[in-house]
Amino acid sequence: MSTLESVIWHVLGYSAMPVIILGGFAAVAVVCVWLLSLTKDKDT
Repeated sequence: MSTLESVIWHVLGYSAMPVIILGGFAAVAVVCVWLLSLTKDKDT
């Protein structure tokens, strides 16, 4: 594997974890907001 390929794989590897963590956080937040919107008071 060349140096360029090694650098690319390292960048992809180190950037994947924050993307997965932030993506999961955003998905949980969206699901929670959706569930809360189902149970809100409808008459206000």
